[in-house]
Amino acid sequence: MSKERQVSVSRTIDASPEEVFVVLVDPAGHAAIDGSGMVKGDRYGDAPLRLGSRFGMQMKQFGVPYRISNEVVEYEENRLIAWAHFFRHRWRYELEPVEGGTKVTETFDWSTALVPKGLELTGYPKANRAAMEATLERLEQYLSGRN
Repeated sequence: MSKERQVSVSRTIDASPEEVFVVLVDPAGHAAIDGSGMVKGDRYGDAPLRLGSRFGMQMKQFGVPYRISNEVVEYEENRLIAWAHFFRHRWRYELEPVEGGTKVTETFDWSTALVPKGLELTGYPKANRAAMEATLERLEQYLSGRN
């Protein structure tokens, strides 16, 4: 994995890693925490997700609805989960216990993508930063019951 083909944001959330992980391993809650506005709901997939789990999501981008299938490709219970779809770029969440809760780091990693240059030409990787910041804020609100 090349760090130069990754963009990450972090936030300390007042919850344990176990509490955060429960949300991340349940695809049914992903639309509630998504800061991009693209995730509209889950299609299939059993919770909790594990390494190798497959799950589908209902998405919408530029006003066009579509469906996407994902596979969990990295997994360490209560510490790490990442998934990818057929273009192979990944969304990763790393959890680290810290004073005051859990440091949650979300990473969009396109070092594993089938066509990384294509993603770069669209500006998609860098545009993800604001969406990821919003996702972590929504995750914090969700966990505190303010959703």
